[in-house]
Amino acid sequence: MAYAIPLWTPPALPISGSGDTFPVRRIFCVGRNYAEHQKEMGGDGRETPFFFLKSEFALMPTSGGKSIEVHYPAKSSNYHYETELVVALHKGGRRIEAKRANDHIYGYAVGFDMTRRDLQQWGKDHGRPWDFGKNFDESAPCAELVPAKKIGHPAKGAIWLNVNGKQRQKADLGDMIWSVPEQIAFLSEHYTLEPGDVIYTGTPAGVGPVKPGDELHAGIDGVGELKVKIVAAL
Repeated sequence: MAYAIPLWTPPALPISGSGDTFPVRRIFCVGRNYAEHQKEMGGDGRETPFFFLKSEFALMPTSGGKSIEVHYPAKSSNYHYETELVVALHKGGRRIEAKRANDHIYGYAVGFDMTRRDLQQWGKDHGRPWDFGKNFDESAPCAELVPAKKIGHPAKGAIWLNVNGKQRQKADLGDMIWSVPEQIAFLSEHYTLEPGDVIYTGTPAGVGPVKPGDELHAGIDGVGELKVKIVAAL
């Protein structure tokens, strides 16, 4: 039996120090997972975590510290960055205990959860899904994966973003409300997690808009850096 149309190339992330790539199955994103960002978005306290999904085809991978171009998205005039630690799973499962969650992690990367904030807000105001605000073309830039066997499992370390050379975000991974193992445990109560699943683990305070011509340079201590230039809409 043949496919009726040509099969597309599976989305994948480059792996640091290797010619191999990591195939990506799903992208889970947690919301409001740093206290100061939660406050700037109108929340307060350690609320139950909530997640949304981005298509794996939203990935914009880069490697070797190279900058990539990301097009300003259609139908938005309020396009925001969110710098995040990205976690890639090489083992799946159900009802994974937080104390064993790190065993399921292949590696880590720096990513951006790019957001059409105006469309996200419209969805909130009208009781509609966030998909148009969060899940769109080129909305998940990501640097190369660094295997956990090389760097361990970072629970602390600076996470930062400069836009056009000026600092816009600065926090520590230890400021997460829900740790990475806790996120994996929570998700595995609601989904059967699978190898290839990826989690964007939340952004610190300081989110804001960008426009064509802006250059974003983000990093996480011990994990890596990500450079993106925003270019004109298609």
